[in-house]
Amino acid sequence: MGRIAVLDQQTIDKIAAGEVVERPASVVKELVENAVDAKASQVTVEIREGGTGFIRITDNGSGMEKEDIPLAFLRHSTSKIRSAEDLSGVNSLGFRGEALSSISAVSMVELITTTGADEPGCRCCLEGGVQRSLEEIGAPEGSTFIIRNLFYNTPARKKFLKTEKAESAAVYEMMTHLALSHPEISFKVLIDRQMKLQTAGNGSLKDVIYHVYGRDITLRLLPVDKKEGPVHIMGFAGKPEISRGNRNYENYFVNGRYVKSKTIAKGIEDGYKTFMMQHRYPFVCLDIRIEGTLLDVNVHPTKMEIRFSDQNLVYDTVRQAVSEALSGRELIPEVTFDKVQPEKKPPLEKMWKTPEPPKKPVEPKDKNLEYFMKEMRRRVEERHGQGQQILREDNGYQIKPKSTEDDGQAEQLDLFDGKLLSKEAAVRHEIIGQLFDTYWLVQYADKLYIIDQHAAHEKVLYERLMRDLKERTFQSQVLSPPLVLNLSMQEEQLYERYQQHFVDMGFEIEEFGDRAYAVRAVPANLPGIARQDILLELVDSLSELSGNVSSESLLDKIASMSCRAAVKGNHSMSSMEAGALIDELLTLENPYNCPHGRPTIISMTKYELEKKFKRIV
Repeated sequence: MGRIAVLDQQTIDKIAAGEVVERPASVVKELVENAVDAKASQVTVEIREGGTGFIRITDNGSGMEKEDIPLAFLRHSTSKIRSAEDLSGVNSLGFRGEALSSISAVSMVELITTTGADEPGCRCCLEGGVQRSLEEIGAPEGSTFIIRNLFYNTPARKKFLKTEKAESAAVYEMMTHLALSHPEISFKVLIDRQMKLQTAGNGSLKDVIYHVYGRDITLRLLPVDKKEGPVHIMGFAGKPEISRGNRNYENYFVNGRYVKSKTIAKGIEDGYKTFMMQHRYPFVCLDIRIEGTLLDVNVHPTKMEIRFSDQNLVYDTVRQAVSEALSGRELIPEVTFDKVQPEKKPPLEKMWKTPEPPKKPVEPKDKNLEYFMKEMRRRVEERHGQGQQILREDNGYQIKPKSTEDDGQAEQLDLFDGKLLSKEAAVRHEIIGQLFDTYWLVQYADKLYIIDQHAAHEKVLYERLMRDLKERTFQSQVLSPPLVLNLSMQEEQLYERYQQHFVDMGFEIEEFGDRAYAVRAVPANLPGIARQDILLELVDSLSELSGNVSSESLLDKIASMSCRAAVKGNHSMSSMEAGALIDELLTLENPYNCPHGRPTIISMTKYELEKKFKRIV
């Protein structure tokens, strides 16, 4: 073993920099977060050569005093906390005091700052963590950081960076997170002298979503607002139709900080569970506010990880917030005959492109259209009052307040109010017949609805179970002879932990020897679950649960098995059976998806059919 030696300060700083400054995006993140903490209302970010050659961050925040500048570049110097006790309630984005020290250790830094328009400005230059100059100059209020030649003195780290485009994309993505988490701040992002992102800073999260993700997603947002004790969740959840194959569109922020949390992600995905197919992920943008004493952000140098003192409370609140936003809405996918292009990841340039502003109201070009628009305006004013404008969108007409004081949220205008779930529809919809012994065709108003009998029956069975659980009206079906399950030690422990929940749902299970159990009865609503392999699969699935769970949570596991008791496709049902099934389906709060997220109902408009038959040109 070699002799122990104390490292010199430059080596210490470079090692510390490796924890904080991973790539150019890390530099931008730290400096922009400092600008946010300095109460800036405008922040401009400019990078060139992927950020390794040039980074400039300009803000109109509070700036720094001349005597504080040298201290700011020392390790563990900060204005955010004074002692370890302050960590329990820290509200600022930065607080470790490592950012400026780490950045200056591996680059050439120039800082220009002033605390006010009437105060003299200061310019400070550092190379490799060593101060080269400090002088007074004229400067606008706020701070400007210029970072040149990143990793010039640590070539090994620079060698592992990705291409310029990839590093630029990482900066852009990180800035979208900051823009979404702080809609009250105006952000500008320039990459290689081209404007890639610009937000208004008017406090409207929906406006920022529009600038980042475009019109198609913005038109398919549902508001979220849920408060439970010390947790308050606001923002938007996308309709299930805009799902993706990865979690890249799951945006959530805790006290204004973009984080990754398994607890929050699971709450989001479980909230969408019966609305979305397995292995598909939703679009959400959630602002989660929680008392600082109930979380720990001092987990990792990048501050991307976070811990909650009550994970179950956070999980339950997130899940309920998402589920409530989706429930009670008509979410029937509409089928068109247009050729559907496969989903492709847009090129980087298109991801950066700022969407065009909404189209101007359509001006009538003939008498029929003029009458149509006049009638629309009359109905809009009757329903929403004066001062509304009508905008033509790809999927219909939108109404939007003209006043700029409103949040600008567009509302879908349905001229006929023709909803399949309405009381009127319950007596007027007409069952036409069965297709391929699997799908039922239903006509209502100017739409054709196609219902998957298997998915519909799954949903009805699942909702019956949920209702019976809440009302404690479960009935059991006796098995003769009983099923015998031989469990492993781990499976036995899982069963014993959740034994009472099985009893609550109508199971009758008795010990039958060493780690053997006899299943003498199962829930009457799920006779198809009375199979050894299915019951063992159910017990194994309990290992995915954590903490204290309710019978409702356990029932979600059974939901994935309710299909075993449901009628299958290619099964001929009578019209009376189908009618009873459809009537019960349409009484449910969410009849649109089976427990696995598959759609139960799709629709097709008369207009689309007439276009294909050339009755409409």
